[in-house]
Amino acid sequence: MSEERKPRATEEEGTERLPEADFATADGTVGKLAADLEDLRQTLLRRQADFENYRKRVERERADDQKRATARVIEGLIPVIDSFEHALAAHREAEYENYRKGFELIYKQLLENVTKLGVERVDPLGKPFDPHQHQAVDRAETSEHPDGTVLEVFQPGYFFNGRMLRPAMVRVAVEPAAASKAHTN
Repeated sequence: MSEERKPRATEEEGTERLPEADFATADGTVGKLAADLEDLRQTLLRRQADFENYRKRVERERADDQKRATARVIEGLIPVIDSFEHALAAHREAEYENYRKGFELIYKQLLENVTKLGVERVDPLGKPFDPHQHQAVDRAETSEHPDGTVLEVFQPGYFFNGRMLRPAMVRVAVEPAAASKAHTN
């Protein structure tokens, strides 16, 4: 019986004492695994950030595409609005009164719906000329208005989401030239 216990004691001693090399190897392996885990975490964080940036970019592009499509539709409707204005201005006779009321109703509905989409109408009458918003198609010499004042609007301009769809076509006041002043006196 004593022989049987002796090998068992040797086995127990072997399990109780690990060599120093095994500890060093285990520490090295744990350190390598910890470094690999940290690398994987950092990679995961970068990938998540990349995906979030991609998602935001796609949403921004989709919104921009929608705005561009809406702007194209509105640009097609602007001549229709102009035609309504010309039709309403042309027939002021009493026999056209019922037609005028119908046209005015359609015209108002069209303007309201275009405004709901984000269109802003530029009506610069009496304001200083701005080449970014107005297109001068005529000049009128006058001393009654300051130089550069918009005297008449031939066609209103339109903005959509801060972008000029069409500049307003206007007549601009200019000071009379010196030669013109001499002829008038």
